[in-house]
Amino acid sequence: MTQEREGYLINTHPELTRYPDQRDRGDGCPVTMTPLFALILPLLLLLPLVSTQVPHWGPCPEPAVQPAFSIKKFMGRWFEIAKLPAQFEKGRCIETNFSMKADQTIRVVSSEMLKGELRTIEGTGVTEDLKNPAKLGISYSYVLPYSPYWVISTDYENSALVYSCTDVLRLFHMDFAWILGRTRTLPAATVDKAREIFTSSNIDVSRMVASRQQGCDKTL
Repeated sequence: MTQEREGYLINTHPELTRYPDQRDRGDGCPVTMTPLFALILPLLLLLPLVSTQVPHWGPCPEPAVQPAFSIKKFMGRWFEIAKLPAQFEKGRCIETNFSMKADQTIRVVSSEMLKGELRTIEGTGVTEDLKNPAKLGISYSYVLPYSPYWVISTDYENSALVYSCTDVLRLFHMDFAWILGRTRTLPAATVDKAREIFTSSNIDVSRMVASRQQGCDKTL
């Protein structure tokens, strides 16, 4: 049984009390976390992600985003055309549908075909910076913080460039980038131009790969 006090969850049984900087030794006795371990712990937790992404030294870049961004015009169905490889995207026919909710948050429904099955996940999007409405945040879980979802460029009717980046103690960062289209394919010239925009924004897209959108309309 616990009680909340000054931002901590405190057990009503003293012998079971644990604090944020303590861990159980295994024999019921708490062990105080050293400052060094507290510093290293976030890095250890991110190791599975680092193994699937390519980290870059230094903090996240700060690319310019779409000026005068219109969230209403951005709503609707977008297909993934190309991306930086991501562990959480293993299927094909990946698409995302955005729609405004009554509370002005965004309903985000993403789907992919994986092993012959249509898999769908729903999340929530918000405008994190009212002065820069193209800087959105998206979360697919109530217990996870919003991840950056920045619209670098879009014409709303054909294509959009999206970037997401998280840095760790400003020592290194891991990022994701997507080229989206209102249709399942885009002209090669449009894709090449999108890659140029990413590169000019100091975003490394040398590992960007084309998404698999072939045969999707027959499957879905």
